[in-house]
Amino acid sequence: MIISRTPYRLSFFGGGTDYNAWFEENGGLVLAVGLAHYCYLNVRYLPPFFSHKSRIVYSKIESINEISEIQHPSVRGCLEYLNITEGVEIHHDGDLPARSGLGSSSSFTVGLLHALYALKQQMVSPRQLAEEAIDVEQNWLKESVGIQDQIMASHGGFRIIEMGPDATWNVKNMILPKEYLKSLEDHVLLGFSGISRMSEKHAKSKVENIKQGKTNKELQTIYTLTQEALQAFQDQASFDKIGRLLDQSWKYKKRLAEGVSADWMDDLYKTAMLNGAYGGKLMGAGGGGFFFFLAPPN
Repeated sequence: MIISRTPYRLSFFGGGTDYNAWFEENGGLVLAVGLAHYCYLNVRYLPPFFSHKSRIVYSKIESINEISEIQHPSVRGCLEYLNITEGVEIHHDGDLPARSGLGSSSSFTVGLLHALYALKQQMVSPRQLAEEAIDVEQNWLKESVGIQDQIMASHGGFRIIEMGPDATWNVKNMILPKEYLKSLEDHVLLGFSGISRMSEKHAKSKVENIKQGKTNKELQTIYTLTQEALQAFQDQASFDKIGRLLDQSWKYKKRLAEGVSADWMDDLYKTAMLNGAYGGKLMGAGGGGFFFFLAPPN
C-alpha cells in the first residue's frame, strides 16, 4: 500500500494572475505557502477476487469495473492519464473540508499522481508532478483552473511563483528568518465560512472576463500589489503593512467576476477589520470557503 500526504495551500498574493489566459500574455506572480494541513491518499492494487475491479472511497464509495464508470473526475483522469489498467483501491482522507478555497482539488490530483507513480515503483520530481497535474486538470478534465494550486501542492514551503509572459513558470524559495516566519504564522487567522462550493463557476467567469479584456486593470493592479508585497516580505516589513496590501488586493479580486463575494461575506470582512484585522481575503475562486486574515495574535 502507498500512502501519500500532500499539503493544501494558502495563497497570500497574486491569485488570478495564474490563469493561462492572463499570464501567457501579461506575466503573473503569486506568493503562497504550503499549509501543515494535508490530503491523505491510500492506494493499492486490488486483488481480482471481488465483484468489482476497483473501489474508490471518499465522501462517496464507488465500486466499479471500468475506469470510464468512475464519477470522481480526478480519480478517473489520473488513472486514464497514467494508463492504469489494473484494479485499484483508493481511500481519501483530508484535514480540511473539500471545495473550501485552499487548493484541495489540486492537492488531491497531485497526491494521487504521486501515489500511483509510487505504486508503479517510480519517483517523479515536484516539477513533473505539478506539470502533469496541470495537464490532467486543464486538458483531460477541461477545468477552468489556474496553475498555482498544483505547483504549491507539489512543492510546499513558502514560494514565489513567476509565470510568463509565455507558457513557462518558475518557482523560487521565499527566504526569510525563522523568527519572522514564526511571527507571520502567529498573525495568520483562518476561518471557515461553512460553505463548500465548486469553484468552477467562478473560475470560468474569471477566465471569460480575462479573454474579453474586462479585468485588465484589476489584474494589473493585483500583479503590482504582489510585487510590492514581495518586496515587503523581503524587507521583513510589519504585518500591518502587508495586511494593508492584502486589503487592497482583496478589493480588486472581488471585481474579477460576479459572485466572488456577497453581502454576508462583506459584512464578515468588515467585522474582522473593525475588530483589529490588518487585512484579508476570501480564499479560492470565491463564493464561500475559507477566510484568511492577517491579525494581531491576541
